[in-house]
Amino acid sequence: MQTILILTANPKDTSRLRLDQEVRDIKEGLQRAKNRDQFVVESNFAVRPRDIQRTMLEINPSIVHFSGHGTQDEGLVFEDETGSTKLVDGEALAGLFALFAEQLECVVLNGCYSEVQALAIAQHINYVIGMKKAIADKAAIEFAVGFYDALGAGRTVEFAHKLGCAAIRLAGVPEQLTPILLNNKRNIDSFLDLPNEPAPEELNDSDREILTELLIRSGRAEYSARKALCIRIGIEANQLGFLRQSTDADFALELIDYLHTTDDKQALGKICKELEVVFKRGKYAADLESIKSKLKTQL
Repeated sequence: MQTILILTANPKDTSRLRLDQEVRDIKEGLQRAKNRDQFVVESNFAVRPRDIQRTMLEINPSIVHFSGHGTQDEGLVFEDETGSTKLVDGEALAGLFALFAEQLECVVLNGCYSEVQALAIAQHINYVIGMKKAIADKAAIEFAVGFYDALGAGRTVEFAHKLGCAAIRLAGVPEQLTPILLNNKRNIDSFLDLPNEPAPEELNDSDREILTELLIRSGRAEYSARKALCIRIGIEANQLGFLRQSTDADFALELIDYLHTTDDKQALGKICKELEVVFKRGKYAADLESIKSKLKTQL
């Protein structure tokens, strides 16, 4: 059983956030999940600094989710006794969470400019998610819903982070690169110079641009061909908010970006096979072969 502790703060001297909707949507998603019996969600609103330590002691969560404002170097925004802003810096939060590291596996800081605090906390906690710049309320909610939907489906934190980012893009908000995931174990292995398996090559920007261009040139991004293409590569076309994009270029760009963000290597591999039928020789064929080799090392 995993306990998720949601901490929210929206002091009276800060702009209004839809924190109640975020909490409600997270809970509703987990209640619908196939692994719903494995999660308990506890929420605490208008949180003051002392409330954090008290709820940590009472609940001993495996996941802590903060939703509210951030101020970059100065810290996260909590509330004081009068409901006004009270800043708590990253080192203070890191020191507190370190005391609970045996149980606490993941911390999500769903607030603007929270990367600084995430870096401090990640020295002690296995997985920490922060925002590297300002993030819109809608994007923050979409990320949270996608992230916990994935956890509820039994997926890993890494996959959940990618799905949360994809959910932002699917909602039509261009902020899918704002949430960052820090993995304490990778950092420790690197620091200790422990032997690791060689990291597989990832598709780079050039690879994705090539796939996008060839998808357009092949005619498979045309409106009449889109649903059939989705069926052949094994994704649900009706779930793609960009299926009806007005131009072939927009659709191709969104599809390749979506598959890369969600780490769907099998679908990307099937697209390569589709394109090989059209581009059998020359530079494009060589490019496809290179991309396929990268995908194979990751499967």
